[in-house]
Parts: sequence; structure tokens; C-alpha cells
Amino acid sequence: MQFRAGTIDDVATLWALRTRCVRETCSSHYPAEVIAPWSASPPPSQYARLLGQGGCVVAEDEQGVLLGFGVFDADANEVDALFVDPDRGGQGIGQALMQRLLAMADRGREVVLSASLNAVPFYRRQGFISVGEAAYPHPSGVALASVSMRRPW
Repeated sequence: MQFRAGTIDDVATLWALRTRCVRETCSSHYPAEVIAPWSASPPPSQYARLLGQGGCVVAEDEQGVLLGFGVFDADANEVDALFVDPDRGGQGIGQALMQRLLAMADRGREVVLSASLNAVPFYRRQGFISVGEAAYPHPSGVALASVSMRRPW
């Protein structure tokens, strides 16, 4: 496994993996009427900014095949996204990406994130603590049940 910084040129490929993850892994915790608009939404405008600032880590295999990616918003000290190919889950890819995202964080502040319901156990294993449940107002118009989390140092 190798890692590199994601670039603006990667947005379409990364978003395709994110869409697949929403459809395949989030469907265990969300109904179809939420998955459909959520998975059909376009990349958020902030991705160009975050990737342009070096806030994206891409994991690939030795042949350059995408395994997963993570996005970190340094201004908010927030893990914005972390997705792993559903066929490659449980192989340490997510943990390796998280370590690289946390290396971007300001250690003087807690790292925060908004977790999808299916991802909460993963984030807990990475040292995040649940703060409370929330309804994230997704740009697609659906209210996504989520869990606000923080990670103290």
C-alpha cells in the first residue's frame, strides 16, 4: 500500500468511490429513501479547496488502484471524509489513512468529525468519543442521522 496527496484531478475518482461506499456500506444503517439522494449528490465545492490545500490522503495498491481516501479540513481541525473500498474493509487501510489525517491536525485543539452511523465503531477504535447524535443537513436535502465525535489528544 502506498499513500500520496490527493489533487483536484482526483475529485471524480474519489467521489465515485465515496458514492459506492454510501450505496454499499451505509445501506446497513440508512433507508433507501436516504441512500438514493445522498449517493447521487455531487462533490461539495469545498473539496477543490481542501484538496488544493493538501488536505487529502489517497491510499493505492502497488498498481495504483484506489483503496481509499481521507480528507482533512485544517481550518476546522475536522476529518471531513474517510472512505475505504468496500471490498477492502478490515485490512487496516482506514486506520492508516486516519493516522495520516491526524498528522495534519493542530494538536492544540480537539479533532472533530460527523460520523455516519455505520462508521461510529471505526472512529471509536481510532480514539474518538461520541458527543451526541445529530441530523446533518446534507446538501441533497436529506437529514442524515449522524454522530458528532471528538478526539482529545
